[in-house]
Amino acid sequence: MDEKTEREAGTTFMPKFDDKGLLSAVVVHHETREVLMVGFMDAEAIAATRKTGFAHFHSRSRGKLWKKGETSGDVLAVEEIRVDCDQDALVLSCRPAGPTCHTGATSCFYRVMDGDVLQPVNT
Repeated sequence: MDEKTEREAGTTFMPKFDDKGLLSAVVVHHETREVLMVGFMDAEAIAATRKTGFAHFHSRSRGKLWKKGETSGDVLAVEEIRVDCDQDALVLSCRPAGPTCHTGATSCFYRVMDGDVLQPVNT
């Protein structure tokens, strides 16, 4: 089986990173399926997440590995990792220990576009 076929139809995890060594990771709440955040993972973040069971990301602003909640305690316990068809994006199904957004909001997606204005999401 060639690499493309194995990546798209096989059983081998073969993450396809971009030119910066990153792929997108969408975090959803394990029970409600609400989208909580989007981050970027490199090989080190994926390995740390798989080893510890807690979500790790690559911080683009700091240029290093970052465990979500390492200072706040609002960690994300990973229940499942889904891989998209060409393995360049992941969905992490997580149980959050607190708010996911650095603003204190449950989700980073707490606003909706209303024309050109951002309005709070009604929950």
